[in-house]
Amino acid sequence: MDGFVTVIGGMNMDISAALTAPFVPADSVPGQVTLGCGGVARNIAHNLQLMGHEVKFVSVFGGETFGEMCWRECQAIGLDLTLSERREGQRNGLYLCVNDQTGDMIAAVADTDIIDCITPAFLEPRMSDINRSALVIADTNISIEALQYLIDHCTAPLMVDTVSTAKAPRVIKALQQSQSHRLHALKLNMAEVQSVTHKSTAQEAADWLTALGVSQVFITLGSDGVYCSDGNRHEQLKAIPTRVINTTGAGDAFIAGVAHAQIVGTDFPECAQMGLKAAHAALLSLQTVNPDINQYLNARCASSLEFKV
Repeated sequence: MDGFVTVIGGMNMDISAALTAPFVPADSVPGQVTLGCGGVARNIAHNLQLMGHEVKFVSVFGGETFGEMCWRECQAIGLDLTLSERREGQRNGLYLCVNDQTGDMIAAVADTDIIDCITPAFLEPRMSDINRSALVIADTNISIEALQYLIDHCTAPLMVDTVSTAKAPRVIKALQQSQSHRLHALKLNMAEVQSVTHKSTAQEAADWLTALGVSQVFITLGSDGVYCSDGNRHEQLKAIPTRVINTTGAGDAFIAGVAHAQIVGTDFPECAQMGLKAAHAALLSLQTVNPDINQYLNARCASSLEFKV
């Protein structure tokens, strides 16, 4: 293994609105609107790059202005795009979200049809490079068929982020339909867990997922922290106390923190503590990816760090 990380999946132009007054349905509300490159996989890749890793990013960019902007931004932050491509005549992924004045999401819309271009045929010529990775992370923006192909053909440890309740079932179907029925790690939140397992508790859900073939399960619980299981060890770690500025990107930072910890040799389930530190950094930033995330990972007491925009 060459030590780099490969991240496969969603990349969007993000249009984010942060309200500065209470939300009023069917009316305009004062706030701040920002434009920037995002997407679950792209955010994970950006976080890992800030943590000091070489990152190969695998996605499909549109051929229009938004696609050009995102391509240039990914290059500017240091992501290796040799396994990605641009598609002329296709619209780049778009994500629109509105957060209330406390930082919690009110609503969001994801237009990610272009990611359907990541098919088994797209992945096949890239697998020799992907399999040299220290770790591979995919999100469920890619199709069931692409996820199944990765599960069966990725020889590096494969982690998956379930993205949303609508897309979480993709990885379950892919795992069930795969030949290997093995996945290194899966990260979900409690709503996503319930949508795919129909279990009422994190422990019941984790047991169901490990029986299905997931080696390590990480269930994020918001202010209650994270529940971890590898089938033998079960632990719930407390969240780091914080004042929330922005919830968007916390889950992406969490899985990047877990991946970082595993790459540097941190054992399960202690690697989840690094994920919590990374999520804490994301919650304290107006930006989806906190540019100062390393300060939080290296701090002995992350909650003592002051908020930085």
